[in-house]
Amino acid sequence: MEDIKIREFIKDKQFQAGISRVAIERTEQKMRISIYTAKPGIVIGRQGSNIELLKKDLAKLTDSKLDINIIEVKSPDMDATLVAENVAGQLERRIAFRRAMKQCVGRTMRLGAKGIKITCSGRLGGAEIARTESYRDGSIPLHTLRANIDYGTAEAHTTYGRIGIKVWIYKGEVLPTVKAAAKKEAPEGQEGGAK
Repeated sequence: MEDIKIREFIKDKQFQAGISRVAIERTEQKMRISIYTAKPGIVIGRQGSNIELLKKDLAKLTDSKLDINIIEVKSPDMDATLVAENVAGQLERRIAFRRAMKQCVGRTMRLGAKGIKITCSGRLGGAEIARTESYRDGSIPLHTLRANIDYGTAEAHTTYGRIGIKVWIYKGEVLPTVKAAAKKEAPEGQEGGAK
């Protein structure tokens, strides 16, 4: 419960910083919070002023000693949560939802993603009846366990109400690297079973 409050507090407080995720690790006395962000400068502030304020505010929510790490997300267009927040921001600025989705799909695919799917649900374009529209490119194998799929959600608060955005980004398979590592470990002539 405490973790949820901390995550919500950080996301609300640092909304402009493009926070992808907040990882919380605990030991008996200490709590290490890792904030993955697209704009670390905004979170840290001038000479670390913002981070000190954040520490003071978080100290009120928890009794443990705090350690805050800021980790930069190198390519925000390959992070599902940040793509969803980008689409939400565009919808709030009254950009057409199809154009917003199409732009984000194009940028992500150019960066080397194997597939992407974006779904927008709600009163799209101010329509009276809510509906769901999605846009996809490449493949998204949701039933394949070894697929490395990043999933993120966001909400756009428009004058017509809330619009929910879901994003799936397929980055490739997870297992091939494990197989390659296993082959390197096995000495020559010992691959395969009993002979």
